[in-house]
Amino acid sequence: MTLKKFLIPNIFIVLILATLNFAGVDDVIKRQNDDTTNLTKYLQAQRSIVQNYFGDTNLDELYKASIKFMVKGVKDSTLEIAGSPVDTTFPGITISSLRESYTNFESAYFYINNNSPDENMDKLTEHAIRGMFSLLDPHSIYIEADDSEEDQENFAGKFQGIGIQFQVIEDTITVITPIAGGPSDQLGIRSGDRIIAIDDTSAIAYTNEQVMKGLKGEKGTKVKVTIYRPGFSELLNFTITRDDIPLYTVDSSYMLDGETGYIKINRFAATTHDEFMTAMDELQGEGMKRLVLDLRGNPGGYLGQAVAIAEEFFPRGTELVSTTSKHNRFNADYRSRKDGVFKDKPVILLVDEGSASASEIVSGALQDHDRALIVGRRSFGKGLVQQQYELQDKSMIRVTISRYLTPSGRLIQKPFVEGGGEEYAYELYRRDDDAMSDAIEFVNHVPDSLQYKTDAGRIVYGGGGIVPDYIIQSDTTRSGYLINFSLRKRASFEYVRDFLDSKNDEFRDKWEDFEDYRNNFKWSAADIEKVREKLEKEGMVVQSDLTEPKFKKDSLFIPQGYFEENEWMIEARMKAELARQVWGMKYFYPIVNDAFDTTLLEAMNLWDAVGRLEALAKGQASVNEVTNLKEDG
Repeated sequence: MTLKKFLIPNIFIVLILATLNFAGVDDVIKRQNDDTTNLTKYLQAQRSIVQNYFGDTNLDELYKASIKFMVKGVKDSTLEIAGSPVDTTFPGITISSLRESYTNFESAYFYINNNSPDENMDKLTEHAIRGMFSLLDPHSIYIEADDSEEDQENFAGKFQGIGIQFQVIEDTITVITPIAGGPSDQLGIRSGDRIIAIDDTSAIAYTNEQVMKGLKGEKGTKVKVTIYRPGFSELLNFTITRDDIPLYTVDSSYMLDGETGYIKINRFAATTHDEFMTAMDELQGEGMKRLVLDLRGNPGGYLGQAVAIAEEFFPRGTELVSTTSKHNRFNADYRSRKDGVFKDKPVILLVDEGSASASEIVSGALQDHDRALIVGRRSFGKGLVQQQYELQDKSMIRVTISRYLTPSGRLIQKPFVEGGGEEYAYELYRRDDDAMSDAIEFVNHVPDSLQYKTDAGRIVYGGGGIVPDYIIQSDTTRSGYLINFSLRKRASFEYVRDFLDSKNDEFRDKWEDFEDYRNNFKWSAADIEKVREKLEKEGMVVQSDLTEPKFKKDSLFIPQGYFEENEWMIEARMKAELARQVWGMKYFYPIVNDAFDTTLLEAMNLWDAVGRLEALAKGQASVNEVTNLKEDG
């Protein structure tokens, strides 16, 4: 069939549809309307890449990758490929303009549509778009319409579902992070978990659409997920009750002691700066003179919100971040527009391997200007800025438009290979488990060209995230078997619920003040024994011949005395859960942090180091007095 025969009917269809739409007629010719939508969507995606991508693009390569991906998605094995418009050997075809690309894609599209009428052309168009994105960086992606709506709600502060951020990596659903306070978080589902089955049906090779269909549902309904957790020999089964997800990006804000405030931000969404300032006002009203800002596990978000947070720590006019691109319209320098409300107060900022993008913008600015002591573990390393573009069917594409540089000129982005998304995503798992060794290994391989200096002359590094000023190891000495089993079985949640059902008024009369509760409440031995009995009914088995705990199917087998050694974890989690159910989510984290957060505990011993950093910034101390890459505690 000639190109002319393809084009004329399509133009005619567009004119008919435009007339019907103007006349108020709905979907009279549904198939052709889908074709027009798909072709427009393809062109929009390709144009957005060519006109906005921060790096060089080759239109010929984009087109050919799109056809290859579309052909891979064709289910009809009888479709003749050789010599057709979808012949991926591309005989005599070189694409040099958007018009040529569209014309050739249209021919390929209608060739499949006319010769394999049972093919899902919507899906094949998505395959084609993903083919183009396979040539770009790992953060430039196509987002399906349903996912796009959820993504927009995410950054607008509106959540609903089981409460996880996920990505399908190498055909497996990987939990990027559980949303703090959501149903998955409450059950102990964690970053890195792989969901391999949903309601006893294999979820391997699920698309994003299938994942969302399997996990979404009305509040109060349940879904069962089977999880493979690295380091565990047995699969874990969770039954999750769907619920409303907390809307706030500030997880927690409270006083650690009489003068130290603590604020944890889980992502940078549209409401983050307002939430942050509300928390700051409240803490300063309680006497805050210094701050621990916790950005651990924060994957980033809006650049503008990161800038707004950062400027609260600097005088007017301080450089915070800059962006650079091959497109001049995306080049920008961001400076503080005012004197920040906390510009003269001591700050410790916590980061880890889950801190990315906007989190690294804030920590990079504070580190480069010697404004805060950065504490924890090396951050993720995402120094690229994306912009979203809506397509014809409400799906979205996210295109990297620029790189960002910290005030010293550092590019934080870790290395990547275009199209190497899986390897890039799993880089975190290849890092040395020892945080100090990881940082030293990274620094030892940083070329001189990626070494920079802060305002006061300290050496800092680009090319792989933020290396903290003080490294604090993650706590690997505590066994998580018992607490994980308890969370999976909802033992803490259900015991607390039952406890309040029977003793609600009595408890509230005795513990009116949260700080009194935080410092003095203890569970009775009878309470712990009842929880133990509940866990035994759920499958916890004590075996005298064991030396180490182990999971087997849906049961936990533990050595004699293991429960007694680790019951404090159960007590602490129950205490936090009781605080959550009585006072609200804000009061959950102080209890959990008191019991489990060894990094925060060690960071509180570093205020002398913060003082030395302040002296250095004022020219009252030497660089040697503020040591990089020091493990302290």
